[in-house]
Amino acid sequence: MIGLTTMTDARRLYQQIADQVRQLIVNGQYHSGSRLPAERELAQQLGVSRPSLREALIALEIDGTIEIRMGSGVYVLNASKPSITGRSLGESPTELMQARAVIESAVIVQATAAMPEATLNVLQDILTAMRAEIAEGRKPLEQDRQFHLVIAESAGNSVLSEIVASLFDERHSPMSDHMRGRFETPETWKFALSEHEAILAALEVKNPLAAQAAMHAHLMASGRRWMEN
Repeated sequence: MIGLTTMTDARRLYQQIADQVRQLIVNGQYHSGSRLPAERELAQQLGVSRPSLREALIALEIDGTIEIRMGSGVYVLNASKPSITGRSLGESPTELMQARAVIESAVIVQATAAMPEATLNVLQDILTAMRAEIAEGRKPLEQDRQFHLVIAESAGNSVLSEIVASLFDERHSPMSDHMRGRFETPETWKFALSEHEAILAALEVKNPLAAQAAMHAHLMASGRRWMEN
């Protein structure tokens, strides 16, 4: 097992793992054109979780060191690429979704009791637009953002709504954007729409615990769709 750098290393975990995979390549264990071990095997070799390894592989693909071929494996493209340590690729998508689940699950409890009928109508209109975008084969990114921000703003705390917006917009970082491009499909958006509908249903009956559970389930499921496909 190859140990990771300790807490004195301020880099994100996926960057540390990416550099360890690169070191295996530089040391000649894997040459240009060769295939890396399967995710499970490589994760065991490095002593890391598969989601963390997948993030590292995404970072290495962005960097041009490897190519992920769906259904085939991960192949070395360039065995001499420089380290990506100094390049900002964004937050860990896994940690980002975990943070959103914690914060938005708390925010929606505060928003539920105070949400007026007019706001519920706005949320319903947003889901109608989201449904139409999905039917046309488009990704309803703006409607998704509006849905979450309207709920956050309904809590009546500008600091919380700014945090929710900032975390949501992190999905446009190189890491999250690359991952979305690989793993978001019309089918995953249909799941997301259904989860949004469950959130709205709980809000309509003013059940804060059900709304909290629905929000948490949605955001954790979103993370799994990115990391476990």
